[in-house]
Amino acid sequence: MPPTTQSFAAALVDALHDALSADRMVSLIGSHVLGLGPQRHLMDRIRSDFPDRIVDPPTAEAGIAAAGIGAAMAGAHPFVDLGTAAFSFLAWTQMVNEAAVAHYMTGGAVNVPVTFHMLHGVRGGGAAQHSHSPQAMLWNAPGLEIVLPSTPADAYGLTLSALASRNPTVLLTHAKLLGIEGPMPSERKAIPFGKADIKRQGRDVTIVATSLMVQYALAAAATLAGEGIEAEVVDPRTLVPLDEATILASVERTGRLVVVDECPLRCGIASEIAATVAERGFRFLRAPIQRVARADTPIAFAQAQEEFVTPDAGKIAAAVRRLFG
Repeated sequence: MPPTTQSFAAALVDALHDALSADRMVSLIGSHVLGLGPQRHLMDRIRSDFPDRIVDPPTAEAGIAAAGIGAAMAGAHPFVDLGTAAFSFLAWTQMVNEAAVAHYMTGGAVNVPVTFHMLHGVRGGGAAQHSHSPQAMLWNAPGLEIVLPSTPADAYGLTLSALASRNPTVLLTHAKLLGIEGPMPSERKAIPFGKADIKRQGRDVTIVATSLMVQYALAAAATLAGEGIEAEVVDPRTLVPLDEATILASVERTGRLVVVDECPLRCGIASEIAATVAERGFRFLRAPIQRVARADTPIAFAQAQEEFVTPDAGKIAAAVRRLFG
């Protein structure tokens, strides 16, 4: 029987293994999916079981992405690991100006079922060049599906959906999520894109968060519950497609909204979701929307400076308290 609890990293590896087992058109370009951390040995099972469908290419992100896109256009389902999210900038042309637009530009004749994977976020000591969360930039490039799992169960189910999708998909994994443990469903299956998950129910305020920020939002909600404030935590799970209906329904119930994201504040995920609710659900709001995001500054190497500009559970709780005066 599969384990009832599992680490995020192990669930991600299980999804890759199951997808490779089920479909011979699935392959890996880059097998260091878990980076260089303590979980990296979990990928050994995949290297052992599927040596003929794994390529570990040189460090050339533009070429790696192009190879994956070409394979996808030819009918394969490649999983392209770009490593640290900042490295994706070297493959930006391939991702946003080739993969994202090929289906449109060919009148629907060409599909690009490629999955790009990257480790995003402020990971501790990554400094200015290794702490990026480019999902907001990618959201500004129509044609890409964008996936941000926050739990082991979601990592498994969303990865299966990414590898089954006929569209180019970007799967962003936070480096700090890899080691967290969480419950797994008895029946493991793909999780459809565009269906948000209410991670915690509450009546007083809605907190919308993605990726690692979901874990921080849950920690903040637990603290606030001790103060008599019941927060509802909504995890969109995918940005493209975005489940606006679940977010709006939650805000209608609670009347208050805090949006949390690790992208910089300006033109970030928090800003877009806040604007969507202001535009479509303004009548539900009893107080101004609060955003908790990364400061608009490069990330310093020093831990104290890094923590100062990055969202955490304490900053989320403080934003909620502001809504209640």
